[in-house]
Amino acid sequence: QVRLQEAGGGSVQAGGSLKLSCKVSGDTYGSSCMGWFRSAPGKARQDVATLGSDGSTSYGDFVKGRVTISKDNAKNTLDLQFNNLNDEDTGIYYCAAEDGFYCRGGACHCPGDHNAYNFWGQGTQVTVSS
Repeated sequence: QVRLQEAGGGSVQAGGSLKLSCKVSGDTYGSSCMGWFRSAPGKARQDVATLGSDGSTSYGDFVKGRVTISKDNAKNTLDLQFNNLNDEDTGIYYCAAEDGFYCRGGACHCPGDHNAYNFWGQGTQVTVSS
């Protein structure tokens, strides 16, 4: 099975930046979507960013312009560069992957709905203070 392990969370002041990394191991799919999602107490899980194996990206409306998702093939990680953090960004950030359903015919159409994803890491905590 696919194994996902997040790292890079921590505490940061508002306006600061973090880089989150997701180590991907185990059985992986050559063509699939991956993404970052976040959860906060009492709130629904929210899409942050997705990345297809074709290079396509999407970003959640509330973080657009502040985040960049990328894959480091040498380190086999899915990375999220998150700039200009604010207190609304506090939460647990999860790395996720789907089994390739959304990458067919050489093109990916990665959904922002967390229910589309099959594999999840344990999460990494991000805390933003003002």
